[in-house]
Amino acid sequence: MKLISSPLSPFVRKVRVLLLESGLADQVEVVDVTTTPLETDPQAAAANPLGKIPALVRLDGPAIHDSRVITRYLDQQAGGRFYPEARLWEVLTLEAIAEGIMEAALAMTYEARFRPEDMRYAPWVEGQWAKAARALDAVEGRWMSHLAGPLDMSHIALGCALGYLDFRHDVRGWRDGHPALEAWYAKMSARESMVKTAPA
Repeated sequence: MKLISSPLSPFVRKVRVLLLESGLADQVEVVDVTTTPLETDPQAAAANPLGKIPALVRLDGPAIHDSRVITRYLDQQAGGRFYPEARLWEVLTLEAIAEGIMEAALAMTYEARFRPEDMRYAPWVEGQWAKAARALDAVEGRWMSHLAGPLDMSHIALGCALGYLDFRHDVRGWRDGHPALEAWYAKMSARESMVKTAPA
């Protein structure tokens, strides 16, 4: 299989961390491409008509995307440990929260990178950050008991979301007011799978 990828994407990183944690890394070739909202890489477009990454090119069927579809598929190949049935709705909900943080943070990044300075709209950027901030508050207030449990896909997704905030929006200081989440992330980010996939 081939993973159409970019080393800086938090959505790709989710998949790469799962590959390492599940023992499937040697079954997937990571193919890095350069693709943007303004110029889509041909390999990305061939695997996903939306041109978004990641996309997983399989040997026995059509390519699949987005990251949540890919991680469910890979987890099934690995035996289903990362989406445990007993906690499935909690895992999926927290994973969705993490994805929302990534989406808001990526939108902020795109606003700065791809819009001319005179077309950037600061209130819109702040609105994106407000989404991420509310999500962080929700995790701190309601989800720490879940994060204390066995590693699942929601842990991986949240770890990648927080890593992206550090990478692109460190000035926002997401740790302020979130001491429990900060302590959890210190341990999560030290995992070998997280260290090997950290953006640089």
